[in-house]
Amino acid sequence: MNKIRVAIVGYGHVGECALQSIVDASDMEAAGVVMRSASLHKLAHLGPMQPKLLETLPVVDDIEKLGSVDVAVLCCPTRSVQHMATEMMEAGVNTVDSFDIHSQILTLRRQLGEVARRVGKVAIVSAGWDPGIDSVVRGWFQAMAPKGITYTNHGPGMSLGHSVAAKAVEGVKDALSMTVPVGMGVHRRMVYVELEEGASFPEVEKRIKEDPYFTKDPTVVIQVPCVCDLVDVGHGVKLERTGVSGSTHNQSLRFEMRINNPALTAQVMVSAARAAMRQRPGCYTMIELPVIDFLHGDVESFVQQLV
Repeated sequence: MNKIRVAIVGYGHVGECALQSIVDASDMEAAGVVMRSASLHKLAHLGPMQPKLLETLPVVDDIEKLGSVDVAVLCCPTRSVQHMATEMMEAGVNTVDSFDIHSQILTLRRQLGEVARRVGKVAIVSAGWDPGIDSVVRGWFQAMAPKGITYTNHGPGMSLGHSVAAKAVEGVKDALSMTVPVGMGVHRRMVYVELEEGASFPEVEKRIKEDPYFTKDPTVVIQVPCVCDLVDVGHGVKLERTGVSGSTHNQSLRFEMRINNPALTAQVMVSAARAAMRQRPGCYTMIELPVIDFLHGDVESFVQQLV
C-alpha cells in the first residue's frame, strides 16, 4: 500500500509536533515543509540550531516544489486558513486545518466546500481538540441526553489561537493568552503582552479587547517585560452535561482531559489527514466523519478491540 504523502504548511509549535506525528505513522511519509520566504530566511540562519527533523526534508516556499502531495496539514494562523486551503486545493492537494473561531466555522465550511467540489478535493476544517475532539464529544452527549445543557470549561492553559491574535496587534512584540475557566462554560482571557519600543499600552489593550477572538469573554491585558518567561503550552478541558434520556432525568455526563496543546492539536490534524483520503470531494467538520476513518489498521481488528 502506498503511503500517504503529507506536507506541513507552517512550522511553529504545532508544525513541529505534526512532523513528529507523521514520522511516527506507519502509513504516512513527510513530503516536506512549506514556509513563507521570510520564515525560510530565518531558518537558514539557525545553522546547527535547526530542528533535527528538518535536516533530511525539503523545506520550500511553494508546495508544488515538493512534487506529489496527498494532504497538506495547515499549521498556520486561523486567519490564513481560508486563503491557504483554497490555494492548496487548487494545486491538487487535500487539506486539514485547525481553524478555531467557532462563530465562523459554518461560513468557512461553505466557502471551502465550494472550492473542494469544484476541484475534486477534500478539506477537513477545525480538526483540533476544540473545535474538533470536543465537538464530537458534545455531539455524543446530545445523542445520549437530547434534552439538557452542556458546559464546556477550557483551561487553565495557553490558547494558541488567541495568543497568535494578540501577537498580531500593532505594537505587540510577543504575547501569551491564557484561558481561565470561571465555571458553567464562562471563561476569562488573561493576555500578557511584551510591547515594542514606543508602543502605547492603553492602545494595545484597546485593540486586543476589540478583536473578535476576545470580544465574547472578559479579557484582562497585562504588560510584562518578557513573555517567554511565562509560556507553558499545557491546557485542558472539562465537558459536563446534565440532561434527559427519553423521559429519565438526572443524566450526568462528564469528559475531562489535561493536554499539551500543540501536540494534541497536531496529532488530531495528522489523523484527519488519513480521514481526508477516504472522503468524497467536499468540506467536512469532525462531527460529520466516522472515527474509523481517522485510524490506521484493519477495521475488524478495531471492532474486536474497541467495541
